[in-house]
Amino acid sequence: MRIAVDVMGGDHGCAVALAGVKLALAADPAITEILLVGREADIAAARKHHRLTDPRVTVVPASEVLTMDDKPLEGIRKKKDSSLVRAIELVRHHKADAVISPGNTGALVAGSMKLGRLEGVARPAIACRFPSLSQDFVMLDCGANTVCEPLQLAQFAVMGNVYAREVLGIANPRVGVLSNGSEESKGTPVTQEAARLCAQLDLNFTGYCEGFDLFNDGVDVVVCDGFVGNIVLKTVESMSKTIGRLLKNNIKANPMRMVGGALAGGAFKALKKRLDPEVYGGAVLLGLDGVVIKAHGSSRERAIASAIRVAAEEIGHGVNKLVEKDIAAANARLAAAPAPANS
Repeated sequence: MRIAVDVMGGDHGCAVALAGVKLALAADPAITEILLVGREADIAAARKHHRLTDPRVTVVPASEVLTMDDKPLEGIRKKKDSSLVRAIELVRHHKADAVISPGNTGALVAGSMKLGRLEGVARPAIACRFPSLSQDFVMLDCGANTVCEPLQLAQFAVMGNVYAREVLGIANPRVGVLSNGSEESKGTPVTQEAARLCAQLDLNFTGYCEGFDLFNDGVDVVVCDGFVGNIVLKTVESMSKTIGRLLKNNIKANPMRMVGGALAGGAFKALKKRLDPEVYGGAVLLGLDGVVIKAHGSSRERAIASAIRVAAEEIGHGVNKLVEKDIAAANARLAAAPAPANS
């Protein structure tokens, strides 16, 4: 498997990205090639600093960098020799199987559209992985599509089901449409119709799910539009950081609490590891003819290594071929289904 990494797009620079690449190569001998895309001088200096001499590394020069301040479409048009654009082109021209970037999210999504959609997919979706009580769940869309139609949400359910089954290892994922209540009368006309369509598919569809189901082992695949999904994602990230700070401040409030905190140190370390966003590596853009991973802009070496691991898992499981197969079956089933009585 060949993985292209945009090493210039993150907040911490090229050296941190290459440190992550080195970790990933050491952990996975199945990776045949990692293509480092960026400024040659920066890459050369970082390789020397980290002693990255693995023969599986190839450098692909790119003289420009798309920043977070660049407008996505304008940036792609004007900075054709940016590391992000060059990395996407490697997948487009079948020189790489996956692209990873911690850069501008909008530019990555817009640029990745050049890869084309998988057969039968109406729109791609950003799938994010979250921890729950005993296992993880996946939510999509987390930001690629602000407004969605019911059929698109139903297709997100199919794609998320494949990902949860193959990558998360859940044999029969429970799929739910995110809403403001579990009753069928809740939600909006779009979510109501999406739920009706999902119920006709070959899914373990459990109906509507609510916010308190997400982190309570109540659902494995959460379906929503990108507007709602992105709000949930950023709220969860903020809340996680706030809880950590509050816990630390309260433990330090008096000596007795500090003693108790020291005794519970093992539990706190286990909790921190379970909730560590760097373990997840990034979000997956499902539905495109190529593997695309959006790493967080603030990713450090472990997060970059995790993103490479996620890309390798998706390639290894043949997720795209399975998505194409299941989407074709879902489209055929919905086309053959009778129209609702009130249509």
